[in-house]
Amino acid sequence: MDPTPADSLAVVGIGADGWESLTSQAQQEILDAEVLLGGERHLAMVPSVAGQRRIVWQRPLRDHLYTLLDEYVGRRVVVLATGDPLFSGVGSILVDRMADRFGAEQIRIIPAVSSVVLARARMGWPAETVEVIPLVGRNRYAVLRALAPGHRLLVLCSDGSTAGQIAGLITEHGFGASVLTALCDLGSAKESRRSAVASDFVGETAALTVLAIDCVGTGWTWTPGLPDEAFEHDGQLTKRDARASALARLAPGPGQCLWDVGAGAGSVGIEWLRTHPTTSAVAIEADAARAERIGRNAHSLGVPRLVVRTGSAPDALADLPVPDAVFVGGGASREGVLDSVIAVLRPGGRLVVHGVTLETETLLAARYAELGGELIRLQVETAAPIGSFTGWAPARAITQWAWTKPGPADGAGA
Repeated sequence: MDPTPADSLAVVGIGADGWESLTSQAQQEILDAEVLLGGERHLAMVPSVAGQRRIVWQRPLRDHLYTLLDEYVGRRVVVLATGDPLFSGVGSILVDRMADRFGAEQIRIIPAVSSVVLARARMGWPAETVEVIPLVGRNRYAVLRALAPGHRLLVLCSDGSTAGQIAGLITEHGFGASVLTALCDLGSAKESRRSAVASDFVGETAALTVLAIDCVGTGWTWTPGLPDEAFEHDGQLTKRDARASALARLAPGPGQCLWDVGAGAGSVGIEWLRTHPTTSAVAIEADAARAERIGRNAHSLGVPRLVVRTGSAPDALADLPVPDAVFVGGGASREGVLDSVIAVLRPGGRLVVHGVTLETETLLAARYAELGGELIRLQVETAAPIGSFTGWAPARAITQWAWTKPGPADGAGA
């Protein structure tokens, strides 16, 4: 085996079974380290080394870790992590943020068998049939997005109270018949498990728990165009058919970012986020009460990662992440709004604007004449009672302008 470089950074995954289960390469990395960083539990698993500096990291981990690594650039540094360091772990942070300090070729990742692999083995669930949801340091409402009949979930719990909280949460949202299995201390001598339906699952588990969920219930689909009643709103809502049309043209993709300008109830941004767990979105809404309502909708529909900014465009658009797509559901006729979003939209990015007034329709017709794209009028009629008969009740017509910014898509957000 090649000697450890004198100036290097390694991230070594370690399982609950500790030192003896590590590969010879992982053990040698730890023994050769001048500086060893990790949690108290990790550091207690490995033998002491004379002259080696050992540091227990603190919270918030991200800021503390950067400070420490800045101090030890030029030394042989090893960071201990749980299982697979690149699965929602410290390894991901280091690859993203520290390559420029140590050099990408000098960061080595050495994984151990992860708790996810062990959990799938204990449950007998093939990898392709399971969705994994890490909740360590994350909002538990993210589980709600993944609920679907027959779906299998593995939830990485943040502490011993997480499993009970998730059981209550999914029961409230119609999945109380789901079978929950708490897999505790996987790979260790203390490994245990217990199962119950969500509505009966009570009490705490071990701090290190993977919660397996076999989903039984009814809920919202991931197909854009949720029923209007899925959202709390005061009437300022992009209705179902118009929303589905807009999202088809916004074309959400993995890792991409949306601005939902004049968000109302936040329905477009929320549905964008529900299409894929790596998408991101910012909802911009001038009315403070509506902005709070957007946050509640995002939580109840399983996308608490939606960022809500209270303010009016274009001023409220400053310092936001560059968007891959923009939806303007309100305020398009305000001076500077369309010019601002067009200027900042990535090449290849998509813009969809809705208008219901003659003034906005005139503006969108002018932009269409200038820039091209699609100009569509959406008129939806719904069957409704007329006395003892049934007739068509028309909704307010919507003018939709959809446009793609010229230039090659640069893979932003990927």
